[in-house]
Amino acid sequence: MKEFDYIIIGGGCAGLSLAYELDLHSKLKDKTLAIVEHRDEYKRDKTWSFWKVSPHNFEDCTIKSWDNFTINIPSHLKHVDCKNMPYQTIDSGLFYQKIIDKLKQNNNIYFFKNINEVNTENSFIFNSVGDKIDNKSSLWQHFSGIEIETSKDFFDEKIFNLMDFDCDQKNSVHFFYTLPFSKTKALIETTWISDLNNTSLNDYDIQLKDYIEDKLKIKNYKINYKETGAIPLFHPNNIKKLNQIEIGTAGGMTRLSTGYTFLNIQKQSEFFAKRIRGINSKNPLLTIKAKVLRKMDGILLRIIKNEPKRAKHIIFKMFTSNNHQTIIRFLSDIPSIFDILRIIINMPKIIFIKYAIKSLINRKI
Repeated sequence: MKEFDYIIIGGGCAGLSLAYELDLHSKLKDKTLAIVEHRDEYKRDKTWSFWKVSPHNFEDCTIKSWDNFTINIPSHLKHVDCKNMPYQTIDSGLFYQKIIDKLKQNNNIYFFKNINEVNTENSFIFNSVGDKIDNKSSLWQHFSGIEIETSKDFFDEKIFNLMDFDCDQKNSVHFFYTLPFSKTKALIETTWISDLNNTSLNDYDIQLKDYIEDKLKIKNYKINYKETGAIPLFHPNNIKKLNQIEIGTAGGMTRLSTGYTFLNIQKQSEFFAKRIRGINSKNPLLTIKAKVLRKMDGILLRIIKNEPKRAKHIIFKMFTSNNHQTIIRFLSDIPSIFDILRIIINMPKIIFIKYAIKSLINRKI
């Protein structure tokens, strides 16, 4: 079997982003890279959305950007202006195609479907798959979405709905998420934050149909696209290896309180690409501020798990009690110290102190 200087396990968002950065920074002129990915073809299978709080290389893969959004609970709606930090949606199909086209031009990059096809003994490995996760009792953000097209103009394409909590919660945390791409086309998702043991929450198709037809009052539409996924809201405990580092969600790049991952992956990929010569298995991106955010996320997730009925009110209050720049920076993983202090000050004191103490006593969420 052929040996390679670097091996990327998993050719999804994290794996391809790192390969793209390595090629972009000319790190593979005299080094070889193997990408191990099982899929037969790349096509649109996900939609990545985020507030653009930092530049990235995939503006040409953007479906739509918005300068305004809403969040609502029963009888209350908050409108938020985000012109300074527009919300963007990336088409994964365009993302895959852009990167694959570029990587195929480099003769030092090879693709394989099985890890057994390459010699890993003397290679440095970037693993975006991680160890197998079998933890249904912890919290996950699981969802299903469909892109619909209406027969008549219906959507206001200038504003999206981040969270509509005015729906059946079933003793969990549930909201709908609507991204209007045009007056007749939108991605609508049903999203749950819960463990995966309660399969009664998984009738996604019925939830979406009822929401579209009964809540939005749309009767005539067709479905162009569908996606389903589950994001672990906990950091995996991977077995440490000297010649390997985890990347993407497996490497802790998902913001646990939100599920946002895309921009963190881009930062991580650029960081590793620029420092590839001295790479080691430690995680240099876990700063003191990142540790503080993890603690705060842990407290919020503990509340969600133990008192889910209060969660929607706490989340809504975050948007109504803080200015939009503070909350967006916080949710996007780049808050200043002052942003963090504002968030803490404006949180419901008693419940957060209660669960902060519990988190010190027992770290398990």
